[in-house]
Amino acid sequence: MSLKALLPLFPWSRYSKKMIAKIEKPRSAGFFTKEESEARAMRLAIGKEGGYKEGNLVWLYWLVDVDDGIIVDAKFQVYGQSALIAAAEVACELVIGKNYDQARRIGADLLDKELRDRSSQAAFPPETSFHLNLVVDALDRAAEQCMDIALPTHYAAPPAPLEIGEVLKDGYPGWMQLDKSQQLYLIEELLTSEIRPYIELDAGGVKVVDLKESLELIIIYQGACTSCFSATGTTLSYIQQVLRAKIHPEMVVTPDLSNFQPGSF
Repeated sequence: MSLKALLPLFPWSRYSKKMIAKIEKPRSAGFFTKEESEARAMRLAIGKEGGYKEGNLVWLYWLVDVDDGIIVDAKFQVYGQSALIAAAEVACELVIGKNYDQARRIGADLLDKELRDRSSQAAFPPETSFHLNLVVDALDRAAEQCMDIALPTHYAAPPAPLEIGEVLKDGYPGWMQLDKSQQLYLIEELLTSEIRPYIELDAGGVKVVDLKESLELIIIYQGACTSCFSATGTTLSYIQQVLRAKIHPEMVVTPDLSNFQPGSF
């Protein structure tokens, strides 16, 4: 089935602009062969879901580093509706640079959020939820082929995505039993995904200095945060709120203010 034949089958007026762009110019369309993976000393993992009879079929191809489980490249092939192209394309973009365990945690909500024009409006119309779930299942199939690859000892699965204000009951499962390197890894993942993007909008930054007794996080501010009064108020409160919601309800965040210069802007 050609791309031209796929495009008119769903009402484009209800696709987001980002979604349409992915469909019209997919960058990850294609596949890897066993020979290519061997030449690059990588594991070839292929996640396949759907069927020709059902009218929708997707293949996800990963090249996975056998030393640490990191997905270094990803491509896809699809047969079916145009929405499947968008879902597979954004899935390939998201998994590159992640390990297979992180990739298998990507859900339909995240795929949709990545292609929204406005945060409050879904990118994929309701009737395309099947296509999103088909790609999510293909991610699982690909990850299953990598389970024998040992992940780095400092790696721990990231906290499940939550909406702002939502609290993970009792925090991250087994938090106090993790070693310090795993705890710091999880905190860095959370800072990168849910805190730093907002701070960086105002040219600020935050760096982890230390973690004491698993429950006191020492941070230092960078950039514009070193001269902003909200760094010791609203910003600090937000960081602590997120960490308490997703890491541990008794987490305390203490800023190192040795470089803090309020009012210097």
